[in-house]
Formats: sequence, C-alpha cells, structure tokens
Amino acid sequence: MDLERTSLLGVGLSYAFTTENGQRGGVVARTDGERELVLYDPADPESSVGTLTLTAEEARTVAELLDLPVTIDHVVELERQLKGVEVIRFPIAADSPYVGRTIGDSRARTRTGAFIIAVGRDGQVLPSPGPEFRFEAGDTAVAVGQAAGLDALRELLARDG
Repeated sequence: MDLERTSLLGVGLSYAFTTENGQRGGVVARTDGERELVLYDPADPESSVGTLTLTAEEARTVAELLDLPVTIDHVVELERQLKGVEVIRFPIAADSPYVGRTIGDSRARTRTGAFIIAVGRDGQVLPSPGPEFRFEAGDTAVAVGQAAGLDALRELLARDG
C-alpha cells in the first residue's frame, strides 16, 4: 500500500492511502493531538464521504485494535536495520520506586536517552504511554534506544532516582 504524506500548514500532517481493493482512506494527525479518520468518495478521490475525529487516547486504542503487534514488529525490524538501536523488555518490580508514579516523574527519556514505547499489563499492550502514565507492579516496559541508555533506564526504574 502506498502512503502519501502531506503537510497541512497550521493543522498537522495528512496521510492518505488506497487499499488493495481500491478503497481510499486517510488519517489527519493534528498538532493538538487529535486524529481524524477519513473515508474518501470512490467516485471522487479528493472528496471525503465521512470523517471520524478521535482524541489521542482514542487513536491509541484504535491503533491497538488494528493490531498493535504489527507496530512492535516494525520496531524490531528497525532494530535490525539501524546499528546501535536496541529494543528491550523488562519488568517493573513491586519494589520499584516508580510503582504508582508516572513516567513523567521518572524523567526517564531526559535522564537516559531511552524511550518507553509500550507497556504490557494484564495481558494487554498499552502503546505509546505518555508522561501521565502510571506504572504498576508487574508491568513490562518496552523501550528503545542505545545499549547504555537502556541499561540506565532499567537501573533507574529499579532504584530510587
């Protein structure tokens, strides 16, 4: 599937695509975090027949419904292609000082250079956790970065920062 990306000045980015069976759709990623799903008119591929506006949280939920494991597979493939980039998974232990605290509290990205891209909890994958996301004992963090940063992240979340 080809993906067309267009910058929408002052609005965000538009991603348009045509499916294998000829249906045309798109996503508008707005600068305010909202996402719009667009279905285009088959008779006029420049006119939309419907738009669904989603909050950032709703968009993450829909992405999960559309098969989040595919996204994680793409990150793993990225790791294979880029030297020095790794993806790790590690548990958040019950004695971690960040249990009950947010990712923002840890300042993990600033302090380590590593990014938490998802968290596994109760058999579900929670994609793209924001700074307001609260860790729970038994969570599994999925992070991407360079080896030294990932080691520092694992250590940070295991001890008092």
